[in-house]
Amino acid sequence: MQVILLQRIGRLGQMGDVVTVKDGYARNFLLPQKKALRATENNRKQFESQRAQLEADNLAHKSEADGVAKKLENQTFTAIRTAGDTGQLYGSVSPRDIAEVVTAGGFTINRNQVVLDKPIKTLGLHDVRVALHPEVVVKVVLNVARSEDEAKRQAKGEDVTMVREEKMELETFDPDSAFEDGGREEAPAGEGEQA
Repeated sequence: MQVILLQRIGRLGQMGDVVTVKDGYARNFLLPQKKALRATENNRKQFESQRAQLEADNLAHKSEADGVAKKLENQTFTAIRTAGDTGQLYGSVSPRDIAEVVTAGGFTINRNQVVLDKPIKTLGLHDVRVALHPEVVVKVVLNVARSEDEAKRQAKGEDVTMVREEKMELETFDPDSAFEDGGREEAPAGEGEQA
């Protein structure tokens, strides 16, 4: 299906480009999200008549996103999760969780703006990209820890996932002392032998 893009879409094109996409992608994502119009003759005329207004709106949204990006860039946010001794989380940190943590930190974003390349399943400091606008993407740091104290230690650079090995003194085992009489009983002659 051919569509006219109403905004910049990564890997597809810029505003105003006519691109061919799969029917399902257009019907289920681009058209309902008002990111594109079907490339019919009437829609092309309508787009050209509104192009100046759409570009002005896009520029205003981009400048607003640039202002927020300057404040948000390289901010650190903490997410408290339960994890095992090796640092493996019981579950993972989802884009919804990240959006809630960033919003609680004073910046309003939604889960669709969080760009995760791979799921976060371990404790530690993770770089997360936030797309404030199709042309404005910032990086924030997510500190995933088991407690606030652990988060502070991780922020200083300490590795909290190391398993501390405690030295245990091994008792020497003497098999002769296991019997009450202090020695092993000898088997009577002939019982243990085979004919």
